[in-house]
Order: sequence, then C-alpha cells, then structure tokens
Amino acid sequence: MKSILNIALFASGSGSNAQNIAEYFSQHPSLKIDSIYANKEEAFVLQRAAKLAIPAFYFPNSDFREGTVLLQKLRKRDVDIIVLAGFLLKIPPILLEAFPNRIINIHPALLPKYGGKGMFGAHVHEAVKAANESETGITIHLVNEHYDEGQILFQAQCAIEADDQVEQIAEKVHALEYAHFPHVIETFVLSMK
Repeated sequence: MKSILNIALFASGSGSNAQNIAEYFSQHPSLKIDSIYANKEEAFVLQRAAKLAIPAFYFPNSDFREGTVLLQKLRKRDVDIIVLAGFLLKIPPILLEAFPNRIINIHPALLPKYGGKGMFGAHVHEAVKAANESETGITIHLVNEHYDEGQILFQAQCAIEADDQVEQIAEKVHALEYAHFPHVIETFVLSMK
C-alpha cells in the first residue's frame, strides 16, 4: 500500500467544502488533496484551489459524461479516492468502475429522505421546510450508479425551529458539513490502508 493516498476533489460551485477539506488535510502525514476538478469554468472553487496552491482542472460536461479523458488524468495523477464536495453531476459508469467504493459524496439531508435527481442545495432545504420537518442534517455516503443510494458512512442531525427559514436551515446544514466531512473522509480512507 502507498504511504500517501491521493484524494481528488470534485466541485461545481463556490467550493467552500472543498477548501475546508483541503485545509484539514494540508499537513496530513498520509492523505493528500492532490487536485481539484470543476465542471464549470467560472466555478469559484478554481480560484480557491489557486490560493491553496492545489492543481485545478476544468472539464466540460461532455468530457465528464464520456469519462475517458478525465479518467486518464486521474490515473496520471495517481488518484486513489474521489470526494464530491458540492458536485452536481451523476458519476458516469467508467469512473464508478475505476473507483469502486472509492467515491464519497455528501448530501444536505438525512437520506433516504430528500434524495434523488434534482435534490441538491436549496431545493433540499426548501423541501425539508415545506414538509415541516423538526430535524434535518447531512449524509456522507459512497457513490453508486443511483443518485444518493450508496452505502451510508455517516449521518449527523440538527434541529429545525418552527420559525427557521430556508437560509437558516442551510446555515445549520453547512455547519454540520464543515464539522464532519473532513473527519469522515479521513476515517474512511485510512480504514482502506
């Protein structure tokens, strides 16, 4: 087994989770954030990567769906694990086959509730609010061929007050993401060594 395992982060937007993860692992003795990938040229995560001095790459959605070019780049960089940190595209079969049980995602709700196609970001929090839920949370899970149906690695809950608006729910969920996602990644990846 390699002495240092390389992690690739995939993100579609701002990249606050990606930055939080990268900072967590910046001095780690055996896990390294090798690279960051975005499917939107204007994604702020690419600027965050530059400030963190982490190699970053943009790929168009067509390249992602086809998968070969991206897989070649991941293999060339000797990536061991992929972490989806606010990445919105469904992972194509070629990557699922190349990284079996080695792609980790975070979902902003307590799966199996509020998962599936189209359920991301504010859409999830709006659905939780509309259903008058008394709690929500995060689910960190492995990725398989179906949206939000992979093996659950970890869940954390937070209470929702009756007067919480969607923005307050989102803030509570983000706090859970920042607090737990890096540690769960670390625990899972180290268990593979």
